[in-house]
Amino acid sequence: MVAICCGLDKLQNHQCWPLCCFAINVLTLMLQPPPAKYGGRHTVTLIPGDGIGPELLGHVREVFRFSCVPVDFEVVNVNSALETEVDINNAITAIRRNGVALKGNIETKHTMPPSVKSRNNVLRTSLDLYANVMHCQSLPGVQTRHKNIDIMIIRENTEGEYSSLEHESVSGVVESLKIITRNNSLRIADYAFRLAREKGRRRVTAVHKANIMKLGDGLFLQCCREVASGYPDITFDSMIVDNTTMQLVSKPQQFDVMVMPNLYGNVVSNVCAGLVGGPGLVPGANYGRDYAVFETATRNTGKSIADRNIANPTAMLLASCMMLDHLNFCSPLDLKLLC
Repeated sequence: MVAICCGLDKLQNHQCWPLCCFAINVLTLMLQPPPAKYGGRHTVTLIPGDGIGPELLGHVREVFRFSCVPVDFEVVNVNSALETEVDINNAITAIRRNGVALKGNIETKHTMPPSVKSRNNVLRTSLDLYANVMHCQSLPGVQTRHKNIDIMIIRENTEGEYSSLEHESVSGVVESLKIITRNNSLRIADYAFRLAREKGRRRVTAVHKANIMKLGDGLFLQCCREVASGYPDITFDSMIVDNTTMQLVSKPQQFDVMVMPNLYGNVVSNVCAGLVGGPGLVPGANYGRDYAVFETATRNTGKSIADRNIANPTAMLLASCMMLDHLNFCSPLDLKLLC
């Protein structure tokens, strides 16, 4: 990570430059970035989060400062210990104002009352950040069991098991509702196929459990098939989620673009991160119609190693590179010209 931390102007001639290029131009978004302000500067909402989040974002700010990146951060702190949603609502307001955010993960405490919803989930649903995108790719210089991995994971980000709809119907019996809607399933499937075509990808795999959840996952799979019929140039297939995890750890190179409901996306993203070196290496992004939020792909708080300055900053730095790409800073030369 010395290469990334030395500043983007020096990075062009460094042997580790491909590591940063990994995040640049990963996506050309359907979402239009907010316009730059006077002098070409952008304001970005910065949410430090919990655990290692503040120190990782501190590294990003240091790199941006030394590289003269024309970005001003509006810092909004969110306290995971609070039972009210005042702080997360302030963060949501700031993102609506700025259009873009870079965030650390906000801890969801199991000890909080059931009425307290995950702040990460509240943020995603309030801003309708329906597409979580993770580009899982083998990185240069990182020794792993599997080589030549290049998978794009598209995760539906607003419904499924993350709908926060639970109740205890009678004492000792809890019902948790999984919400799958036709509109949102069609939307995420279309996003996956459009992204596949834009990036020259050849195959989209829908991950599901429709053999058991015939209505919910059956609807999701049906919507994927409907969308696939409009993209004859892209091969479509489907795979049951339990088989998917086995295939990933056996032969991950068989996958190209994967699209799936919310919970499966969480599981598959973590498996894929492990395949390429761990959670500290993979960036992620959340896209909606109007806003974009960038973070580490696996959304770990890393509390066990917080405040020790040993957390790997690669994932957050690459997430910040994805953010710069979204803001149309397409190369280090663009940044140098603005210094």
